[in-house]
Amino acid sequence: MSDAAKKKTGKGELRETIVIIVQALLIALVFRTFAFEPFSIPTASMQSNLMIGDYILASKYSYGYSRYSLPYSEVPWNGRILGNAPQRGDIAVIRPVPQSENYVKRVIGLPGDQIQMIDGRLTINGETVEREQVGDTVDRDSTGVDIPVIEYRETLPNGVSYITQEISDNAQFDNTGVYTVPPGHYFMMGDNRDRSLDSRSLSAVGYVPFENFVGKAQWRFFSINDNIPPWQIWRWPGNVRFDRMFTSVYQ
Repeated sequence: MSDAAKKKTGKGELRETIVIIVQALLIALVFRTFAFEPFSIPTASMQSNLMIGDYILASKYSYGYSRYSLPYSEVPWNGRILGNAPQRGDIAVIRPVPQSENYVKRVIGLPGDQIQMIDGRLTINGETVEREQVGDTVDRDSTGVDIPVIEYRETLPNGVSYITQEISDNAQFDNTGVYTVPPGHYFMMGDNRDRSLDSRSLSAVGYVPFENFVGKAQWRFFSINDNIPPWQIWRWPGNVRFDRMFTSVYQ
């Protein structure tokens, strides 16, 4: 083969490689925008259901699409299309209005609900939510400090049940006034009740508009202790939590 032919063949292979890479990136972008997006859990606010170092997939189609579903939320688009309303007990990825980053919390209050905490007990529309103590344990918080906690099984009025953690029943947000959820908004809380910044803080999170829902959390696909970067493969032995991988976040 002549030098000219070799050069032509080389250019063709380079062009084909670039086309394949661009196609792969476009497929990944479409998948991330319209189907599932991965998120990591950096804080203890949803423990023990979602632990620091868990990696989850959130379905974009579950709640439909808004500008917060897109890779760049600065797109000048208001509203939501093809939206299915969040249900009480869903774990959702949200963008609280005062914040510039995503949060992962549980849907507790629907539009029009009245939510209150009384001595650590959740009340919805004046009714105390069922709570059963299931044990005591030690949990590691976001700063790496081990803290004794009490675990409860909480069951919402629609039957959704999950584990919550409490350090005590007289912490900062364990006694509140009544929150009345505005139309088109939702009241979000973390399962780790004494270590979660959520809708109980109206200035930091507050009521979350439906438009600001990013997706519904569905599965854990990876989990590693102490938020170790997953690319540090040499640290996987003894740190990867295989029992949490490929599991539903609602188990």
